[in-house]
Amino acid sequence: LFLFINLYPRVKAEVEVWMQVVCWLLCLGTAGALAVLQKDQVAQHAIKLYRSKGATHGHSWVASNCKRLVGLLRQKNVVVKKLAAAADAVGRDRALSEPERHFQVHTLEVFQKELNESEHLVFQAVHSLQRALQGDYRDVVNMKESSRQRLEALREAAIKEEQEYVELVAAEKHQQEAVKSALAQNKTLSMLDEILEDVRKAADRLEEEIEEHAFDNNKQMKGVNVEAVLRVEDDEENGGKRKNKSRQKEVEDDLGLSMLIDSQNNQYVLTKPRDSTMPRADHHFIKDLVSVVMLSLPCGWICSLVGLPPMFGYIICGVLLGPSGLNSIKSMVQVETLGELGVFFTLFVVGLEFSPERVRKVWKTSVQGSCYLSLLMVGAGLLWGQILRIRPTQTVFISTCLSLSSTPLVSRFLAGGSRGDKEGDLDYSSVLLGMLVMQDVQLGLFVAVMPTLIQAQSGDLDSFLFGSLRVLYLLAQVLVSLAAVLLLCLLLKSFLIGPYYKKLHAESKGNKEILVLGMAAFVFFMLTVTEILDVSMELGCFLAGALLSTQGHMVTTEVMGCIEPIRDFLAIIFFASIGLHVFPTFVLYELTILLVLTLSLVIMKFVMAVLVLSVILPPGSRHIRWIVSAGLAQVSEFSFVLSSRARRAGIISREV
Repeated sequence: LFLFINLYPRVKAEVEVWMQVVCWLLCLGTAGALAVLQKDQVAQHAIKLYRSKGATHGHSWVASNCKRLVGLLRQKNVVVKKLAAAADAVGRDRALSEPERHFQVHTLEVFQKELNESEHLVFQAVHSLQRALQGDYRDVVNMKESSRQRLEALREAAIKEEQEYVELVAAEKHQQEAVKSALAQNKTLSMLDEILEDVRKAADRLEEEIEEHAFDNNKQMKGVNVEAVLRVEDDEENGGKRKNKSRQKEVEDDLGLSMLIDSQNNQYVLTKPRDSTMPRADHHFIKDLVSVVMLSLPCGWICSLVGLPPMFGYIICGVLLGPSGLNSIKSMVQVETLGELGVFFTLFVVGLEFSPERVRKVWKTSVQGSCYLSLLMVGAGLLWGQILRIRPTQTVFISTCLSLSSTPLVSRFLAGGSRGDKEGDLDYSSVLLGMLVMQDVQLGLFVAVMPTLIQAQSGDLDSFLFGSLRVLYLLAQVLVSLAAVLLLCLLLKSFLIGPYYKKLHAESKGNKEILVLGMAAFVFFMLTVTEILDVSMELGCFLAGALLSTQGHMVTTEVMGCIEPIRDFLAIIFFASIGLHVFPTFVLYELTILLVLTLSLVIMKFVMAVLVLSVILPPGSRHIRWIVSAGLAQVSEFSFVLSSRARRAGIISREV
C-alpha cells in the first residue's frame, strides 16, 4: 500500500504524458496520410478525429493547441499571399532601379522562405517523434540510424538557416546604406566626406571581387560533411580567457585567434579569412614557436654538458611542451610542418657533402643494400606473422615501416662527431647515408602502394590479383621516374648549375640574401620535381645538394655557411616535434614489453644489416659493416606518419 501510494502519482503523470503524445500524433501525425489536403485542413481533421474519440475535460488543452495551430497556418497562408502580392507590386514599380527592385523582391522571398521552413520543421518534428515511438528501443542499430537521420536533418536545417541569416544581414546592411544615402542627399558633403565616400564604395567593390564564396561553392561537393563545431575566442588582454557575451560584436569581427573544435576533439585554426584586406596573424603558432625555442636552449645545453647529443634535449623539450607534459602547444600540425623543412635542409646539406666521386662509388651498394634489407625484414615479418597468426597485410606493412631508418638522426650524428679525412671514415659515412637516402625513395613507393594494401585487406581474390598487378605497375613507374630524375640532374649539371650559381654569386656581393634565397629556391625546385614524379621529396633535396657539390669545394663552403644556420634552427623544430608524440606515462605502463620489442628489433636489424653488407661490400671495405649496421639499427620517424595513415585506413589497429 505504501509503494502504491508513492508510485501512483508518478504512474498517473506518465500515463497523462503518453496520452498527450498520442493525442498529438492523432492531431498532427495524419499529415503523411492526408498529404493531398492543405495543412490547416489536416489539423481540422485531427481535431474532429480527436473529439470523436471522446476527449476528457483534463485534455482540453489538445483541442485548444490544435485550434492555435490551425490559426497559425491560416495566418501564415495570408501573410505569404501578402508577401507575394508585395513582390509583384515591387516588380512592377518602374520608379525603382533594377538592382533596388531585385534586392527588395529577394528580401520578400527570404521572408516567404522563412515562413515555409518554419512550417515544415513543425511537421518534420512530429514525423520524427512518430518514427521514434514506433522503433524498437532494444535495437541499438535502429536507434543509431534514427539519431543519424535526425542529425542529418539538423545539419541541413542549420545550413538553410545560416543562408537566411546571411541574407538578412545583407538586407539590414542595404537598409542602413539606403538611410545613409538619403541623409547624404539632404546635406552638403565636404571634400573630405566625398573622398571617404568614394573610398568606401571602392572598398565595397574590392571586397565583393576578392570574396571567394568558399562556403557556398563547397557545401554541395561530394564528400563534404556538415558538422557541429565549437568556436573559441582567446583574449590577449585577459590572459587567454574566453570573451564574455557583452563583447559578442567584437568577437564576430576579430577572427585572428579563432579556434574551432569539432565533435571528435580535433582543433582547427583560421587559415584564410573572408576579408583578405586586413592582415592577421596566428598568435597560437607564434607562441608555440617561442616556447619551443626558449625551452630547447636549456634542454640542449644540459645534454651537451652530460655528453649527450643536443638533439636529445630538443626531443625532451617536445615531451615537456606536448600533450604528455604541459600541453601548451596549440598548433601541433603547424609546428610539425615547419619541422619538415628541417628534414629538407638537412638532406640538402648531406648532399653538399657528397662529391660526385662518392656518389659513383656507393650508389650500387646503396640500392642493393636498402632493397635486400627491406626484403629480409618483410620475410621475417611474414614468418612471425604465421607463427602469431597475424594477417599478411598487417605484417607486410609493419615490417616495411620497421625496415626504414631515420636519415636526419644519422646525419646529425655524423655532423656532430669528429670526422677525419681517412678513407675508411669517408667510406662508412658514404655507404650509410647512401642507403638511408635510398630508403627515403622506398618510402615514397610504399606510400603509393598503401591503397593496394587497403584493397587486399578485404581479402577478395580479384582485388588481390589486381593489387599485385598494380604494385608491379607502380614499381615500373618509380623506375621510370628515377630515370627521368637522373636525366634531369645530368642536364642541370651540364647546362644550368654553373651559370646559375655564378649569377647568384655576382648579385650577392655584400648581400647574402640573394644567395640564400637562390639556394632555397633551387632546393624547393628539386623537391617539387621529385614530388610531381612521385619519387621522394627527400631525394630531391639530397640531389640538389649533390648537384651543387659538383661546382667545387669553395662553392660548397660558401653555400654551407649560408644554409647551415637555417638548417640548424629548423632541425631543432623537427626534433622537438618528434617529442610531441612521445608519452612517458604510456612507456612506463608498458615498459617491459616495449623494452623486449625494442631490443629485439635493434638486434634483428643489426644482424640483418651485417649479413647484407657482408655480401655486397667489397672485401677491402667489409670492416665498415659494423658501424654502418649500427647506424641502420633504428626506426625512421616517418613510420609515425605511415602508421597514422594505416590506422585511418583500417590496416592496423590502434593498439598496434
